Amino acid sequence: MGLKDFGLHRILIVALAFLAVLVSVGDLNAQTRRKRKSQSAPSVSSPPPSSEPLIISRAEDFPDSETMIVPANQEEKNATASESKDRNTITMEDLGNRIKNLEAGSKRDSDEKQKRLLLNLDILTRSEQRAETLRKQLFEMIEKESAIKTKLDLIENDIRPEAIEKSVAFAGSLRPEELRNMRRKNLEIEKTNLQSLLTEIQRTKANLDQNVQRADILVDKLRNKLEKEIDDALVDDPEKN
Repeated sequence: MGLKDFGLHRILIVALAFLAVLVSVGDLNAQTRRKRKSQSAPSVSSPPPSSEPLIISRAEDFPDSETMIVPANQEEKNATASESKDRNTITMEDLGNRIKNLEAGSKRDSDEKQKRLLLNLDILTRSEQRAETLRKQLFEMIEKESAIKTKLDLIENDIRPEAIEKSVAFAGSLRPEELRNMRRKNLEIEKTNLQSLLTEIQRTKANLDQNVQRADILVDKLRNKLEKEIDDALVDDPEKN
Protein backbone atom coordinates (compact mmCIF):
# COMPACT_ATOMS: atom_id res chain seq x y z
CA MET A 1 0.00 0.00 0.00
CA GLY A 2 2.79 2.39 0.77
CA LEU A 3 4.44 1.95 -2.63
CA LYS A 4 1.18 2.35 -4.51
CA ASP A 5 0.33 5.62 -2.76
CA PHE A 6 3.78 6.92 -3.43
CA GLY A 7 3.42 6.23 -7.16
CA LEU A 8 0.08 7.99 -7.41
CA HIS A 9 1.45 10.95 -5.59
CA ARG A 10 4.34 11.15 -7.94
CA ILE A 11 2.10 10.98 -11.01
CA LEU A 12 -0.05 13.78 -9.59
CA ILE A 13 2.99 16.02 -9.10
CA VAL A 14 4.15 15.42 -12.68
CA ALA A 15 0.68 16.22 -14.00
CA LEU A 16 0.52 19.45 -12.02
CA ALA A 17 3.96 20.43 -13.26
CA PHE A 18 2.90 19.77 -16.86
CA LEU A 19 -0.22 21.91 -16.39
CA ALA A 20 1.88 24.68 -14.91
CA VAL A 21 4.17 24.55 -17.94
CA LEU A 22 1.19 24.70 -20.32
CA VAL A 23 -0.28 27.69 -18.47
CA SER A 24 3.08 29.48 -18.57
CA VAL A 25 3.46 28.87 -22.29
CA GLY A 26 -0.09 30.13 -22.91
CA ASP A 27 0.55 33.33 -20.95
CA LEU A 28 3.82 33.91 -22.80
CA ASN A 29 2.10 33.51 -26.18
CA ALA A 30 -0.66 35.89 -25.13
CA GLN A 31 1.85 38.54 -24.03
CA THR A 32 3.79 38.15 -27.29
CA ARG A 33 0.63 38.65 -29.33
CA ARG A 34 -0.30 41.74 -27.32
CA LYS A 35 3.19 43.23 -27.86
CA ARG A 36 3.00 42.60 -31.57
CA LYS A 37 -0.42 44.24 -31.75
CA SER A 38 0.81 47.26 -29.77
CA GLN A 39 3.99 47.63 -31.89
CA SER A 40 2.22 47.35 -35.28
CA ALA A 41 0.93 50.78 -36.58
CA PRO A 42 -2.80 51.12 -36.68
CA SER A 43 -4.02 50.80 -40.21
CA VAL A 44 -5.67 54.00 -41.39
CA SER A 45 -8.30 53.50 -43.96
CA SER A 46 -7.47 55.70 -46.92
CA PRO A 47 -10.34 57.85 -48.09
CA PRO A 48 -11.88 56.90 -51.38
CA PRO A 49 -10.22 58.62 -54.31
CA SER A 50 -12.00 61.79 -55.21
CA SER A 51 -12.64 62.90 -58.73
CA GLU A 52 -11.10 66.26 -57.86
CA PRO A 53 -7.50 66.46 -56.62
CA LEU A 54 -7.12 68.31 -53.34
CA ILE A 55 -4.40 70.72 -52.33
CA ILE A 56 -3.86 71.08 -48.62
CA SER A 57 -2.50 74.50 -47.84
CA ARG A 58 0.03 75.08 -45.14
CA ALA A 59 -1.24 76.06 -41.73
CA GLU A 60 0.92 79.21 -41.57
CA ASP A 61 -0.83 80.56 -44.67
CA PHE A 62 -4.11 80.96 -42.73
CA PRO A 63 -4.86 82.77 -39.49
CA ASP A 64 -6.59 79.82 -37.88
CA SER A 65 -5.13 76.44 -37.10
CA GLU A 66 -7.66 74.58 -39.17
CA THR A 67 -6.47 73.03 -42.37
CA MET A 68 -7.98 74.67 -45.50
CA ILE A 69 -8.57 72.42 -48.44
CA VAL A 70 -8.77 74.18 -51.81
CA PRO A 71 -9.88 72.27 -54.90
CA ALA A 72 -7.10 72.28 -57.46
CA ASN A 73 -9.47 72.61 -60.39
CA GLN A 74 -10.87 75.84 -58.87
CA GLU A 75 -7.39 77.36 -58.96
CA GLU A 76 -6.97 76.14 -62.51
CA LYS A 77 -10.36 77.62 -63.43
CA ASN A 78 -9.37 80.97 -61.90
CA ALA A 79 -6.04 80.91 -63.74
CA THR A 80 -7.75 79.92 -66.98
CA ALA A 81 -10.34 82.67 -66.56
CA SER A 82 -7.58 85.22 -65.89
CA GLU A 83 -5.61 84.07 -68.91
CA SER A 84 -8.78 84.14 -71.04
CA LYS A 85 -9.52 87.66 -69.82
CA ASP A 86 -5.98 88.74 -70.63
CA ARG A 87 -6.26 87.17 -74.07
CA ASN A 88 -9.60 88.87 -74.65
CA THR A 89 -8.15 92.17 -73.49
CA ILE A 90 -5.17 91.77 -75.81
CA THR A 91 -7.47 90.75 -78.64
CA MET A 92 -9.74 93.76 -78.11
CA GLU A 93 -6.74 96.08 -77.93
CA ASP A 94 -5.34 94.52 -81.09
CA LEU A 95 -8.68 94.90 -82.86
CA GLY A 96 -8.95 98.47 -81.66
CA ASN A 97 -5.47 99.24 -82.97
CA ARG A 98 -6.28 97.58 -86.27
CA ILE A 99 -9.50 99.57 -86.59
CA LYS A 100 -7.63 102.78 -85.81
CA ASN A 101 -4.99 101.91 -88.38
CA LEU A 102 -7.67 101.11 -90.95
CA GLU A 103 -9.49 104.34 -90.18
CA ALA A 104 -6.23 106.28 -90.41
CA GLY A 105 -5.36 104.50 -93.65
CA SER A 106 -8.85 105.10 -94.97
CA LYS A 107 -8.60 108.76 -94.00
CA ARG A 108 -5.22 109.04 -95.69
CA ASP A 109 -6.60 107.33 -98.79
CA SER A 110 -9.62 109.64 -98.75
CA ASP A 111 -7.37 112.67 -98.40
CA GLU A 112 -5.17 111.45 -101.23
CA LYS A 113 -8.20 110.86 -103.45
CA GLN A 114 -9.56 114.29 -102.61
CA LYS A 115 -6.21 115.92 -103.37
CA ARG A 116 -5.98 114.01 -106.64
CA LEU A 117 -9.52 115.04 -107.59
CA LEU A 118 -8.79 118.68 -106.79
CA LEU A 119 -5.55 118.53 -108.75
CA ASN A 120 -7.27 117.00 -111.77
CA LEU A 121 -10.07 119.54 -111.48
CA ASP A 122 -7.51 122.34 -111.47
CA ILE A 123 -5.78 120.84 -114.51
CA LEU A 124 -9.13 120.53 -116.28
CA THR A 125 -10.03 124.13 -115.45
CA ARG A 126 -6.69 125.42 -116.73
CA SER A 127 -7.01 123.30 -119.87
CA GLU A 128 -10.48 124.66 -120.53
CA GLN A 129 -9.22 128.20 -120.01
CA ARG A 130 -6.34 127.58 -122.40
CA ALA A 131 -8.68 126.10 -125.01
CA GLU A 132 -10.98 129.10 -124.63
CA THR A 133 -8.06 131.52 -125.00
CA LEU A 134 -6.85 129.74 -128.12
CA ARG A 135 -10.37 129.80 -129.52
CA LYS A 136 -10.60 133.56 -128.94
CA GLN A 137 -7.27 134.05 -130.69
CA LEU A 138 -8.52 131.94 -133.55
CA PHE A 139 -11.64 134.09 -133.84
CA GLU A 140 -9.47 137.21 -133.85
CA MET A 141 -7.35 135.74 -136.63
CA ILE A 142 -10.48 134.93 -138.59
CA GLU A 143 -11.71 138.51 -138.19
CA LYS A 144 -8.34 139.91 -139.25
CA GLU A 145 -8.25 137.57 -142.20
CA SER A 146 -11.70 138.70 -143.22
CA ALA A 147 -10.76 142.38 -142.85
CA ILE A 148 -7.60 141.97 -144.92
CA LYS A 149 -9.45 140.10 -147.61
CA THR A 150 -11.97 142.92 -147.72
CA LYS A 151 -9.16 145.46 -148.13
CA LEU A 152 -7.57 143.35 -150.85
CA ASP A 153 -10.88 143.26 -152.66
CA LEU A 154 -11.06 147.05 -152.48
CA ILE A 155 -7.51 147.36 -153.74
CA GLU A 156 -8.30 145.02 -156.58
CA ASN A 157 -11.17 147.31 -157.45
CA ASP A 158 -9.15 150.53 -157.09
CA ILE A 159 -6.19 149.26 -159.09
CA ARG A 160 -8.22 148.93 -162.24
CA PRO A 161 -7.23 151.50 -164.91
CA GLU A 162 -10.66 153.13 -165.06
CA ALA A 163 -10.72 153.47 -161.28
CA ILE A 164 -7.26 155.04 -161.29
CA GLU A 165 -8.23 157.31 -164.12
CA LYS A 166 -11.33 158.38 -162.27
CA SER A 167 -9.46 159.11 -159.07
CA VAL A 168 -6.79 161.15 -160.90
CA ALA A 169 -9.36 163.12 -162.90
CA PHE A 170 -10.66 164.76 -159.74
CA ALA A 171 -7.12 165.79 -158.74
CA GLY A 172 -6.85 168.41 -161.48
CA SER A 173 -3.11 167.99 -161.95
CA LEU A 174 -1.19 169.11 -165.04
CA ARG A 175 0.58 165.76 -165.08
CA PRO A 176 -2.15 163.15 -164.80
CA GLU A 177 0.05 160.31 -166.08
CA GLU A 178 2.44 160.65 -163.17
CA LEU A 179 -0.48 160.69 -160.80
CA ARG A 180 -1.91 157.55 -162.32
CA ASN A 181 1.46 155.75 -162.03
CA MET A 182 1.88 156.87 -158.45
CA ARG A 183 -1.62 155.77 -157.59
CA ARG A 184 -1.08 152.37 -159.16
CA LYS A 185 2.26 151.87 -157.35
CA ASN A 186 0.75 152.80 -154.01
CA LEU A 187 -2.09 150.38 -154.50
CA GLU A 188 0.29 147.62 -155.55
CA ILE A 189 2.51 148.20 -152.50
CA GLU A 190 -0.51 148.12 -150.20
CA LYS A 191 -1.77 145.02 -151.92
CA THR A 192 1.60 143.28 -151.48
CA ASN A 193 1.74 144.18 -147.80
CA LEU A 194 -1.79 143.02 -147.22
CA GLN A 195 -1.14 139.77 -149.01
CA SER A 196 1.94 139.15 -146.84
CA LEU A 197 -0.06 139.96 -143.73
CA LEU A 198 -2.86 137.73 -144.94
CA THR A 199 -0.42 134.86 -145.44
CA GLU A 200 0.92 135.29 -141.89
CA ILE A 201 -2.57 135.50 -140.46
CA GLN A 202 -3.65 132.40 -142.31
CA ARG A 203 -0.60 130.48 -141.05
CA THR A 204 -1.28 131.63 -137.50
CA LYS A 205 -4.92 130.78 -137.89
CA ALA A 206 -4.05 127.26 -139.06
CA ASN A 207 -1.78 126.74 -136.03
CA LEU A 208 -4.43 128.09 -133.70
CA ASP A 209 -7.01 125.84 -135.26
CA GLN A 210 -4.81 122.78 -134.60
CA ASN A 211 -4.06 123.96 -131.05
CA VAL A 212 -7.74 124.47 -130.36
CA GLN A 213 -8.52 120.97 -131.59
CA ARG A 214 -5.78 119.44 -129.43
CA ALA A 215 -6.90 121.52 -126.45
CA ASP A 216 -10.48 120.37 -126.91
CA ILE A 217 -9.35 116.73 -127.11
CA LEU A 218 -7.30 117.17 -123.93
CA VAL A 219 -10.23 118.80 -122.17
CA ASP A 220 -12.49 115.91 -123.15
CA LYS A 221 -9.97 113.36 -121.85
CA LEU A 222 -9.46 115.22 -118.58
CA ARG A 223 -13.20 115.66 -118.12
CA ASN A 224 -13.88 111.96 -118.73
CA LYS A 225 -11.08 110.98 -116.36
CA LEU A 226 -12.30 113.34 -113.65
CA GLU A 227 -15.88 112.16 -114.01
CA LYS A 228 -14.76 108.53 -113.71
CA GLU A 229 -12.71 109.30 -110.59
CA ILE A 230 -15.67 111.12 -109.06
CA ASP A 231 -17.95 108.16 -109.82
CA ASP A 232 -15.41 105.75 -108.29
CA ALA A 233 -15.11 107.95 -105.20
CA LEU A 234 -18.89 108.01 -104.82
CA VAL A 235 -19.01 104.21 -105.14
CA ASP A 236 -16.29 103.84 -102.47
CA ASP A 237 -18.14 106.25 -100.17
CA PRO A 238 -21.89 105.57 -100.59
CA GLU A 239 -22.77 108.13 -97.88
CA LYS A 240 -21.88 110.90 -100.32
CA ASN A 241 -24.35 109.65 -102.92
